[in-house]
Amino acid sequence: MSELHGIVFLLDCDNTLLDNDQVQEDLRDHLEREFGPACRDRYWAIFEERRAELGYADYLGALQVYRVRHERDTRLLSMSSFLVDYPFADRLYPGALEVIRHLRRMGLTVILSDGDVVFQPRKVERSGLWDAVEGRVLIYIHKERMLDAVAEAYQARHYVMIDDKLRVLATMKNEWRDRLTTVFPRQGNYARDPRLLAAYPRPDRSVDRISDLIMYERSAFLGGDTVERLHEELQ
Repeated sequence: MSELHGIVFLLDCDNTLLDNDQVQEDLRDHLEREFGPACRDRYWAIFEERRAELGYADYLGALQVYRVRHERDTRLLSMSSFLVDYPFADRLYPGALEVIRHLRRMGLTVILSDGDVVFQPRKVERSGLWDAVEGRVLIYIHKERMLDAVAEAYQARHYVMIDDKLRVLATMKNEWRDRLTTVFPRQGNYARDPRLLAAYPRPDRSVDRISDLIMYERSAFLGGDTVERLHEELQ
């Protein structure tokens, strides 16, 4: 069993700490500039098919499918270099690393993300987030379905989940209830979609930007009863 911690802060990566919308925009621009709009549209159609099928963004998998379907078109193969060598550190939201350092003074910080087993870890590593949380990184296909595994890896009396997707926050809250505080940074396309905002219950906390969390102290992430209980248990 892992060490028991007072609070574990679980932080999503895409559009929570890192501007993934801009990453995708850069990829679209690169594809159009290097290979033309038709090639760009073919790749992106496959990418969306894969996302609907798998439930997460699979950039390299979409590239492999593109190759199978358009085997004579070898131009797009060079896109793998663009993805693997992309400067993800330049796409961190302002204050993202400072927030992680701030939260680390109150509890344990862990990256909890969805994605494939190659590109997503590469993104977390090259962005500097891997080092920022000292290698505490969990990547699943559907993280909200893996709460038992999360709790086994990082035991805590209380968890705080910081994520731009209300669906994920609502699912985790329904499972962990008072054991979890949900925090919703209103960043990225999912966080601004009126249909999604109306479809799920309000989170425990909302902020306009991830950097706003620098102003939050321990009590802001917990209810009064939880603060008192944790204080007594940690004595």
